[in-house]
Order: sequence, then structure tokens, then C-alpha cells
Amino acid sequence: MIALLALHGVVGVVLVALGGRLGRRGAWLAALVPAATVAWLAGQLGPVLDGRAVTSHVRWLPGLGVDLDLRLDGLAALLLVLVSGIGVAVFAYAARYLPAEGPGVGRLVGLLLLFSGAMVGLVLADDLLVLYGFWELTSVTSFLLIGNDHRKAEARAAALHALLVTGAGALAMLGGFLLLGHEAGTYRISAIVASPPTGPVVGVALALILLGAFTKSAQYPFHSWLPGAMVAPTPVSAYLHSATMVKAGVYLIARLSPAFAADVSWWRPVVVSVGLVTMLGGGLRALRQHDLKVLLAHSTVSQLGFLVAVFGIGTPAAVAAGSTLLLAHGAFKATGFLVVGIVDHQTGTRDLRCIPRLDRTWAPTLVAGTVAAASMAGIPLTLGFVAKESVLEAFLHAGPGPWALAVGGVVAGSALTAAYSARFAWGLSGRGATAPFDVVPAAVRPAPGFVAPAAVLAAATVLLGVVPGVADRLVGAHLAVWHGANAALGLSAVAIASGAALFVLRRRVGRALATGRNLPDGGRAYVGALRGLNVLADRVTAIAQPGSLPIYAGVILLTAAVLPLWALTTGASWPGLPRWVETPAHVPVAIVLVGAALAASVVRRRFSAALFLGVAGYAMAALFVVQGAPDLALTQVAIETLSTVLFVLVLRRLPDRFGWAGGAAAGSGDPADGTTPHDSRMTGRQRALRVGVAVAVAGSVFVLALVMAAPEHPTPTTEQVVARAEPDGHGRNVVNVILVDFRGFDTLGEIFVLASAAIGTVALARAGRRPGTASSPSAASTAAATGPPGRGGDGEPGDRTAPAIRLGRLVTLDVSVRVVFAAVMVGSVYLLFAGHNQPGGGFVGGILAGAAVALRYVAGGIGDVRRLSRARPWTVLGAGLVTSVGTAVAPLLLGDPVLSSAYRKVDLPVLGSVSLSSAAIFDIGVYLVVLGLALMVFESFGDDPVDEAFEPPVSPTGEVPVGADPIDVVGATALGQQAPS
Repeated sequence: MIALLALHGVVGVVLVALGGRLGRRGAWLAALVPAATVAWLAGQLGPVLDGRAVTSHVRWLPGLGVDLDLRLDGLAALLLVLVSGIGVAVFAYAARYLPAEGPGVGRLVGLLLLFSGAMVGLVLADDLLVLYGFWELTSVTSFLLIGNDHRKAEARAAALHALLVTGAGALAMLGGFLLLGHEAGTYRISAIVASPPTGPVVGVALALILLGAFTKSAQYPFHSWLPGAMVAPTPVSAYLHSATMVKAGVYLIARLSPAFAADVSWWRPVVVSVGLVTMLGGGLRALRQHDLKVLLAHSTVSQLGFLVAVFGIGTPAAVAAGSTLLLAHGAFKATGFLVVGIVDHQTGTRDLRCIPRLDRTWAPTLVAGTVAAASMAGIPLTLGFVAKESVLEAFLHAGPGPWALAVGGVVAGSALTAAYSARFAWGLSGRGATAPFDVVPAAVRPAPGFVAPAAVLAAATVLLGVVPGVADRLVGAHLAVWHGANAALGLSAVAIASGAALFVLRRRVGRALATGRNLPDGGRAYVGALRGLNVLADRVTAIAQPGSLPIYAGVILLTAAVLPLWALTTGASWPGLPRWVETPAHVPVAIVLVGAALAASVVRRRFSAALFLGVAGYAMAALFVVQGAPDLALTQVAIETLSTVLFVLVLRRLPDRFGWAGGAAAGSGDPADGTTPHDSRMTGRQRALRVGVAVAVAGSVFVLALVMAAPEHPTPTTEQVVARAEPDGHGRNVVNVILVDFRGFDTLGEIFVLASAAIGTVALARAGRRPGTASSPSAASTAAATGPPGRGGDGEPGDRTAPAIRLGRLVTLDVSVRVVFAAVMVGSVYLLFAGHNQPGGGFVGGILAGAAVALRYVAGGIGDVRRLSRARPWTVLGAGLVTSVGTAVAPLLLGDPVLSSAYRKVDLPVLGSVSLSSAAIFDIGVYLVVLGLALMVFESFGDDPVDEAFEPPVSPTGEVPVGADPIDVVGATALGQQAPS
């Protein structure tokens, strides 16, 4: 089972990454994954149908009591048949339906497969928290699928609508899961169902869980997101809204209902009532629709209500009947969506008022659509008829209670179902067209391969309707076409006859329904709630984020200063004072460090302050060396080198001096020539406040430094980590072993934080590029025309911004930097692989690689950095995340916990005995993430208009034309490289 989930994930990620090259052809590759799932399921059906569940247990988070428990029983097998069986048909259909080329085509196929994997995990999960994880994955992937065409505002709005509604329900459901697991003493679903807990807390937990299930399965009043999601391509609608996502809530109710329906007094009335109201409301809205796809969406809402109502009863007969209806609904609804997609694809419309009459060559398509409508209406000799008979029997024999009212609701809902099913078949045939269309030309008739997936599903609907006994053991009940003349058959006949009457009187019914447009609607409630949240957010933001950087910095610094001191004064014991000087080497290092820090606080130029901060950082690295911490010293040196360069990049966009509000772009002046800057002088009160904050923070840091430096005895944890580093982590560098092994989860979280910071940095930098700024094209053209800023045409200073003067490129400097760059990169790789046993590691290696890139930037500008590799920065960062995450979860395939390490010694020629550890692969991912972060920052802040304006032109063939800067040719020749292109 773990292998199946991994297969979905790996192939899905590959398809997303290569989607631009594969296009819709990737759908054929994707279809192999659900096909493999069906094949695996076929091999497991024997024990499952005999009542023996197939389980898989992998230790995941034993400290939290959460394990990756998977379980395949009858209900899971039924859902897996729908998810994977219909998945094969949908992917085969997508290979014909989607355009051969186009934006997002390949990505959509990959996302659809990732969604399929999330549904497989959700169905198989036997742990509440694991189920929640897969539940959220379905929400995220469905959001991406619905909004795949991000150019359309309606697609973005529909995706957000679905995510907000289902996400809010999922948060409530998570609270319910935690309460239920706490009361039960376990999070294992099978154990909870076998021995359900009781008490008022359990009631609250179930209410929260049902809220999540209702939002996911589009129950009233949370139904409005589902019709809006019809903006997604037909393969997405056919898959998400027939067989998978919308069934998740129904599946959860089906899991819990047998355990709690009888003992929780409010369960049946609430669940059945919500289901019947949804069934009736969805049916009424379906009768008003002219768009066949939207009609199917509202019919899905109605049928989901039907499913929730029958599973809400909780009796064995009701669960069996609901399982049959679940299977029938997946088959006929997927067929309906696929057929509508074919008609829309070939005719250009799905409006029943515009669909032209289709000739006989369309017979396979029309037959498939008609069969789907017949099964949806419950016509005999279809699986839908068998399922509806079973459901009526379950309601009639549900036990004591006001079930007559519920039966009446089911019959009324079934009548509406028959009516909108007839409307669907009638519109599909073109008989509802009011526009003067001719017969569809032969050129747009669907190819047999296009119709085949829908035809296969329709054939399965008829086959199971004629010989329903084939599915007896799968649904856990005896199914038959004829059970004799009984009450259920009579009620079914009444429903079909009533539906036929409604269809015949469709004009009158339409006029009557038109008056109900102002009935309560979940969509209007959603819009109102969203507007209210926006107003509240605006008010809170106006208070918490007034737009003042000094206020933000002051709050952050004071919080960082006050909270640790508060903790020390309230609960901690004060240790003794440290020894001020342990070795004579401390004295010169301390003098340099303190002097640089003081200088940074008093100088007027930002550039000088950045340099002094760098000096203080290097002095701190020297202090680490004196204290015997080479790993920390290496990291500190690399960080200071890189951060100093990044400081300079940012400072180019700021005034040269502190206290100046302008710059070249702002038109600030210079007191030397009689001009004045914008009024940025602080009042005495402002200055006093800032001095107070600075003194408070400095004092707090000083006290904390004294406390941290106080002598203390090693704790048992420290001794244990040091002792276990080599035998358990197979490394002598304790720091690196902690990062990649003992506390690997922390490192995994940290690299995701780094990735988020990189993405945020790029987004902010791009948002700041507006016409007229230093990064805009107009500024670049101005730089090209007038020369670099700071050097006016007459040689006089033109502004007071940090200088960005380009003096030309020296051959010796450029060649030397390239040689040094290669050496530094080799050193970074050495630190990466040596870090497990010696000072180094992926983090410091990545920082050193970033510093090497900084050297290339200083020598050659952003163009030189971009020519280093064809891979974009975000590709490097993404590769690092995939590598680290893949290494972390790979042990699950072998039955081991996440981040388990493998270690082996091998004998290699020349190198001799070499120690190999899977932790090194994890560290490679960290290395790539850090390097990608550095590249993305250079991409954001290194795009200097002066560099761009003076960048040498390059022809498409890679030749440097006459007049170009000769350094690229000379430097490449000196290093034996091809001329840059």
C-alpha cells in the first residue's frame, strides 16, 4: 500500500515537472498508475471479500502516537474501485479531450494523478490524523485543479471558494478528530469503530467531524462551491465530482455511522435531515439549469444528499444500500460528465437550448448519455434502479421513529431526480434546441477512442443492473433485479411517474421555479461572510500594520528582549557569572568585535555600517575558533560573506546616508549644494523612544549573553547525544549528526521556511518593480543613455544614493574570479560530503556556494550569474526540497519510520573504503535549498539596471558581435571554455 501511494506521488510530481514537454500525452502514462492500483486490488479482493482486512503498519511519529496505519476492508475496496477504476477511464479520456499543447495541460494531468494518490491514501487510512493529512491534500490539489487556468478570474474565484469552504470544515474536523482520539485513547479508526467511546465530549467531537464531512460533500448550506467548480475542465469535473473528492465526506460518515448512529441520539435526525434537505434542494436547482454540466453539478449535490441520508441511518442494511448507491452514482455520474464533455468539445456548446440535433453517427455517445440518465433516474435494468430499491428498503425497515416522513422525502427527491435526468437526456439529444442549428458536420463527430471511456462506464452500469449479483460480496448484500412486488417497488414506480409528469410539465415547472430565485442560498451566505471577513481584516490590519517600519522593528525587538527576561525572572534560577577571559586570544578578538559594533552604530553611511557589521561577524567567527567550534566558525564566515554582499545589493536602492528619505529616484538633495532632502528628521520624542528601545534590547541581549555563557555541567541529553553520534548516526561531527539525523524533522521544517522566505523575497522584489523605479525598464534605458548613476554627463555628482558605478571589467580580475569561483565551489562540495565526520555539512556548503556566486556577481554582474547554469534558481531550490523530502519519506517504503538512516561501507578503486549514508542525500537537498535561496536573492536584488544597460549583446548563435565587451571572449579562451552565449 505504501508503494502505491509512493507511485502516485512520484509519477505525479514527474508529470507536473515535465508537463510542458509531455502535454496531454502524459495522461497515458498517468493512466498506468490507477491501472496498477486496480490490478493490486484484484489480488487483494479474496481475503477482503472473506471479511479479512489487509493492513499495513509503519511507525511514523511514535512520540505523538501517530503511525502510518493503512487498512483495506470492504468499504475501502469499494471506494478504491471507484477512485482507480474511474481514474483509468478519466485519464484515457483526458488524452483525447485536452488540447495537444497549451498552458498548464501537462501540469493538470500531474495534479490529477497527485489528487488520485491523495484519495487512495484517504480511503486506506486507518488513523484519524493520517486521514486528515490526506483529506487536506485532496483540498489543496483540487484547488490547483479547479484554478488550473489561472488566467480566468472565474477559475481563480471558484478554486478559492472551494478551498475556503472545505478548508474551514477540515479545521473543525481536525478538532473533532483530536477530541475523539483523546476520548477513545487511540486514533486508529478500526479500533474506535469496534469500541466507540461515549460521553458529552464525544458528541462535540462528532458534531465537528460532521461539519467537515458536510462541507466536503457539498451538503446544504455548504453546497455552493460545487456548482462553481464546474469551470474546471471536464476530466477534472468527471473525476473530482463523481468518484472521488465529493465522496470523501460520505465515506467518513459511512465509516462512523455504524458505531455512533444507535448510541448518539441526535446522529440520525441530524444526518438524515441534512441529507434529505440537500437532496431536495439540489434537485430543484437542477431543474432550472440550461448548462448540462451545471445541471450535473446540482444533480451531484442532490445525489450526495441521498447518500448522506442513507448512510446516516447506520444499520447494516442501510450501509449495504448506501454502498450500492455509491457504486452506481460513481458510474453514471462519471459517464454523464464525460458525455457532456464530448458534446461540448465537438459542438462548442453544452447549453441544451443550443445543442444541435445529432445524427446517427453520434449513437454511441447518445446511448452512453442516455444510459447514465436512466441509471440516475432509477430505471429498471440499470445499477441505479437496484441501488434505489435497496435504499428504499433500508428506509422502510430502519426501525422505530418518524421514518414515514423520511421515506416521503426520499420519494420526492427521487421524483426530482427522474425529472432532471429526463431533462438531461432530452437536452443531450438536441431536442431542446431553440436556435436554428443544422446537423453537426462529420468533421466534428467524436472519434471512437474519445467515446470509449464513457461507453465502458455505461456498459458497466447496464451489466451490473442486469446481473447485480456480481457486486454482492463487494457491497455486503444480496442484490437482485426483481425482489417481487413490494412497497419499495411501488414507491420507486411513484417516483418515476412523478418525475415523468414534472418533465412533461417542464414549462410550468420552470416558471414556478423561477419565482424561487430569492430563496436562501449558500452562495450568497459565502459572499456575505467573505465580505465581512475582508472588512474585519482591513480593520485589524489598519491597527496592527500601520505601514511604519520603525514600529514593526520596535515591536519585534522589544518582544525578543522582554520575553526571555520575563522567563528568567519568573521561573529560572540565575547561574553564576562566567569567566570574563578564558584565554589571552579573547582580548584582541573582543576588541575588534566591540569596536566594529560601536562603529556600525555611529557611522552615517549605510554602506559603512554594513561593512562594520561584517567585521563584527568575522570577529565572532574568530571567537568560535578560539572556543573550539570550527563548524560554527565556518558557518559564520560563509554567512557573513554572503550577507555582506546581499546588504550591498539592497543598499543600492536606499539613500547613501541614514536619515535621508530620498535618493536619486526620490530627488533628494545634498546640504553641500544647498538642497534639502525630504523631511525625515526625527523629533526629540521620536529620538528618545528609539534610543530607549535600543538600550532595552542591548541590555536584554547583554544579560542573556551572560546567562548563556555561565559555566554549567553537561546535561544528560548532551552527554547522550555526544555518545550516540557515531554508533547511531555514523558520524563524528555531532552538530551535523544532530541536524540530519537526530533532529532531522527540525531541519526539514527549516528548509521549508527558507524556501518560503525565498519565494516571499522574490514576490516582494517583483512587486516593487514599477515604472519609474530603479529596476524598471525605463530606468534601465535612462542608465544606458546617460551613464551610470552618480556620474553625470559633466562629471559632477548627481545624487546621494549608494553608488552603482560601473568602471569596466578587467580581464585579470574576471579570469581570477572564475578560477577562485571554481575553487570555492569545489570547497563547498567538499564541506558538503565531509560534514558528517568533519566540520562542514550541507548548510555551510550551500552558503559557501552562494558566496562563490556572489564573487561572480561582483566581477561580472547579474548576467554572469545567469550564465552559470541553465537551471533557474527556483528549479535548484525545488530540487533540493524534493531531494530532502524524498530521502525523509523513502524509509516508509521499507517499513521504517520517516528519516531513518541507512549506512554502509564499500570498497572503491583508488578511494579505498568509503562510508555511505542516506543522511548525505538529505544533506544534498539542504545544500541545494540554500544555494537556490542565494540564487533567488541575486535574481531579485541583483538585477541592476546599470548592469543590464551595459551587458554585452550576444547573438542567437552564441557569437559575441563586434563592439561587445571583449572580456567574455578573452576570459573564456583563458579558461578553455566556449564563448558565452
